[in-house]
Formats: sequence, structure tokens, C-alpha cells
Amino acid sequence: MSKPMSKKKRRKSAAASLSAHLMPVARMILIAIVIAAPVLAFAQNPLANDPKAAKAGEYEFRINCALCHGLGARGGGRGPDLTRPVKKHTHSDSDMFQVISNGISGTAMPANGTNGQGVGMTDKEIWQIISYIRSQEAKAPAQALGNAKHGKDLFYGDANCSLCHMVEGKGGRLGPDLTSVGGSRTRAAIIDSVRDPSRRLAWGLTEATKEFPQEYESVTAATPDGKEIKGVTLNEDSFTVQVIDANEQIHLLEKDKLLSFQKSRQSAMPKYGIDILSDKDLEDIVAYLVSVGAK
Repeated sequence: MSKPMSKKKRRKSAAASLSAHLMPVARMILIAIVIAAPVLAFAQNPLANDPKAAKAGEYEFRINCALCHGLGARGGGRGPDLTRPVKKHTHSDSDMFQVISNGISGTAMPANGTNGQGVGMTDKEIWQIISYIRSQEAKAPAQALGNAKHGKDLFYGDANCSLCHMVEGKGGRLGPDLTSVGGSRTRAAIIDSVRDPSRRLAWGLTEATKEFPQEYESVTAATPDGKEIKGVTLNEDSFTVQVIDANEQIHLLEKDKLLSFQKSRQSAMPKYGIDILSDKDLEDIVAYLVSVGAK
């Protein structure tokens, strides 16, 4: 029969057991600190306010970022306008560094060097891009432009925007969902798309298997039974096309069975001139979309 341990020995044994359990945790914490050290070492951009760094960043931006975010970082339809002083996913230079390095899960923003566009960037090149983006930021207006509350009333009321467009799950499906447009496009671009919708057709569905989403093209198709279908494309491949008509009915058509199939770069959305929608009312609608897109 073994002799029971003394209190002192029991304490030492318990301490040793606890130490053995804590060692892996301590190692993981130490590894995390070491990995994060390069970023944590610079809570802000070490190249901030350096004109040469910003110029170098412009070159890197054109190669790696402009395809989605547009030249001048003003938004490209797929990526948001980065000239806004307040951004949805970043609030500091270190936040922006993390986003560029690691991407944003669930969005089209890839991690550095993981997509087919551009090349992998060094930490210094990422900081240069951040310097460039900061140099392009527009100052926030002293007073908010437009009346967002009135713009919301117009959107769902007299302007009839919601007949075709959806915001936050409410509205029509014929046109693109505008929930995030206020955060991804400039005010000028939104206004231009209302005044002249065909100048630049909007993006449609985004799919993980496609590098770029389908554009909202207008189509007219004649089926074998003589029926004519007019609407906009939601999705298309080599063999089929998915079309939504003015009544929001979705048609999946096999191309080789159609009597005719014609596409048009003319937007299904009519032009809203100032005789239909005044500049002030349009500014209010844009203010509403911007307020939603900033959430």
C-alpha cells in the first residue's frame, strides 16, 4: 500500500499538471503575437504623408486594385468607391492593411495575391497603396447633401424606383439590388446612371465560379410556340439564358431551341430627365442610398 502524499507534494503535483496544460496555450498565444507583430508594429502607415510612397502606390493600385475599384479608386461597380473618408470595412490604416492582406470573407475582395488579377504584394507595397488611397480621399462635406428621409419616401413613392429595384429586401427584382450601391459607387456615378442608364450597364448576379458578374442586358427572345419574351438577363452561359420579364417572371431558355434571340445594350430603365425627376429630388434619393450603403 503506497504512502499518501503530503499537502506540499500534492500542491507541487497540481502545479505541475496545470503548467503542462497551460504550456500549449501559452505557445499558441506566443505564436499569435509573433505572427501579428509586423502589423501591430505599425498601428498606422509608416509611409503616411509621403508623396513618393503615394505615387508608387498609384502604380501598384493600377495593377492590383483598379480592375474592381476603378481608376482613381472611385469605384468600379464590382468594388466600392475608396475615396470616401468613411469606409464600410476599415477605420484605420492597420484595418486597411489587414483587408488588403487577408481579403473579406463572403465578398469579392480576395486576399493579397490569391486571384488571377495583379500580383502578390510585399508589406511595403501594401502600405504604399494605402498612402495612395489616403491621398485620393475626398473631404467629407460640412453639411450632408440631400435629405435621406425624403429620398426614401420618393424611392418607394412618386419616383417609382421600388417598382424595379430592391433595397434591404423591399422592392422589385427587375433591376439590380441597390442596397449596397451607395457604398460602392460615387454620387456622380449614381446620378449619371439615373439620367442616362444605358451609358454603363449595371452588374447583375455575382457567382463564385465567375471572375465577373453578368451585366443587365436587355433581350428579346422568340420561343418555338411563337411567344415573345422581353426582359433583362440574370444569368447566361453557352447553352442557356435566364431572363426576368417586366412582370418579374423568370424564364430559363435553351438557346438552340429559340426561333430568335437578340441582345441590346439599351437599358430597360428609362432616362429620368430633370422634367421627370428634379435635381433636388434626385439628390435626396442618392442621399437615401448613401445612408443605406454606409451601414
